[in-house]
Amino acid sequence: MERTAGVVTFRTSCRTLPVLCPECGMPSWRVHGRYSRRLRDAPVGLTPVVIEFVVRRFKCSNSRCAAVTFAEQVEGLTRPHARYTLLLRRMLSSIAMVLAGRPGARLAVLLGMPVAKDVLLGLLHTVPDPPSGLVRVLGVDDFALRKGDSYATLLVDLEARRPLDVLPSRDAEPLASWLAGHPEIEVICRDRAGAYAEGARTGAPQALQVADGWHLWRNLAEAVEKTVGAHHSCIRAALTPTPDLPEPTPTPLVTVESSEPEPDFVPPNGTLDVLGRPRRLVARTTERYEAVQQRLAEGKSLAAIRRELRLDHSTVRRFARAQSLEELLVKATHRTSKLDLYKPYLHQRWREGCHDIPRLHHEIQEQGFTGDVQSVRRYFRPFKKPHSPLPKSPPAPPPPVRTVPKPRRVVRWIMTAPDRLPEADATELKEIRTGCPHLDLTVRHVRDFAAMMRDQNAEALPAWMDRVKADDLPALHSLVKGFHRDLDAVTAAFATDWSSGQVEGHVTRAKLLKRMGFGRAHLPLLRKRILHSP
Repeated sequence: MERTAGVVTFRTSCRTLPVLCPECGMPSWRVHGRYSRRLRDAPVGLTPVVIEFVVRRFKCSNSRCAAVTFAEQVEGLTRPHARYTLLLRRMLSSIAMVLAGRPGARLAVLLGMPVAKDVLLGLLHTVPDPPSGLVRVLGVDDFALRKGDSYATLLVDLEARRPLDVLPSRDAEPLASWLAGHPEIEVICRDRAGAYAEGARTGAPQALQVADGWHLWRNLAEAVEKTVGAHHSCIRAALTPTPDLPEPTPTPLVTVESSEPEPDFVPPNGTLDVLGRPRRLVARTTERYEAVQQRLAEGKSLAAIRRELRLDHSTVRRFARAQSLEELLVKATHRTSKLDLYKPYLHQRWREGCHDIPRLHHEIQEQGFTGDVQSVRRYFRPFKKPHSPLPKSPPAPPPPVRTVPKPRRVVRWIMTAPDRLPEADATELKEIRTGCPHLDLTVRHVRDFAAMMRDQNAEALPAWMDRVKADDLPALHSLVKGFHRDLDAVTAAFATDWSSGQVEGHVTRAKLLKRMGFGRAHLPLLRKRILHSP
């Protein structure tokens, strides 16, 4: 043993006789030649180790053997053409599984195992796939390799709680081919994608398909959001009734008429800009909606409308599927900002007579607001009082104006269990239901659906769908049509305890591994890391 340049070198030789031929297994005593071989081994105390030994080449004594000569191998230490010992190879492969290329190479250098990133990736490619074994309950879901462009399918053994394979797309054919090799599968948990339903029917007709309950609830929430958007004008009418103002009384004070009337403070509804003018987004949305609907009435296809209006296909499809213009305007104008949480306080202070913008900004800063003063100034700009050279009579205090909740907030109220809904929110939801019969029916259907899921009452599902179809709720009608196309899987979701919740966790881990690769890893390498990472 010697140590030079920070590397420990062990020199040895083999003396075992006879040695078995790796091809035919015949023992041989005839040494044909010798040569020196160097192998890198696991470090000792963070110091790199090299094993240098003399290897003998033997001549096979079997005249029928294809191998005329062969080199001896040390069991547990060497393998043909390898430059690392088996121990070091396993250590580097483990680092590559967790950290892949550059991060793994940096860690290996710190641990006394200097290696190039490409070598780590090569070792990762050579790791054999874990055996899938017998699978009884399978979970299927997709994740994006490049969002909006390419996707992959993740297969998970729900009983063993481990990923089985990663398919190169989310089409029906790869899934059907994989399922054909596993006839023992009894249950397939999936979302409501049509490709997965077709692939499961083709590749595993004997298996019971179960639609995931979380996806069913999400589909219902999307339908409720469309319904709330279409009836948002009813919500405004229910929560902002027109007050009966008393007749003005004459006053002896001298007043000066202004050419510009003093605007009352009314919180903006999103259709006006900071100067009180109609927003260009509203006008553009209205123009596009009318153009798309007019061409649809003429019988033109979505592709033809896209080419004629020079819009994206998803935009044309969104305008074509909208139930009304109100639904689109609600999504376009009701957007969140840092100021939303503090608007009720600002409204109160403004009505109390505090119109000092820096002071208002300082007050909400003490409550946690992180925006600048300009955002507050832009919000109140349409409601600043006009300047008057002479004193005016004090105006009557304006009636209190309630802030109309945004559609997503109303959807959250509807989708929340009544016993978990705060009293203030429950009161506003009750007023909304009183003012809009359509939303009242929507709330009833949602709560009936939640009761079916909680009680696993699959027998009540057909009656629930019939009640929905009897009401004037187009968005929920589309949901029911989708349930009819996948009725067996939807019914099984109510009758069994299996779900894709575990698969969603593995999908989250797959996305993390994909981001750790910085987008440079192709699917084969990502597949290895998904299957082998702890």
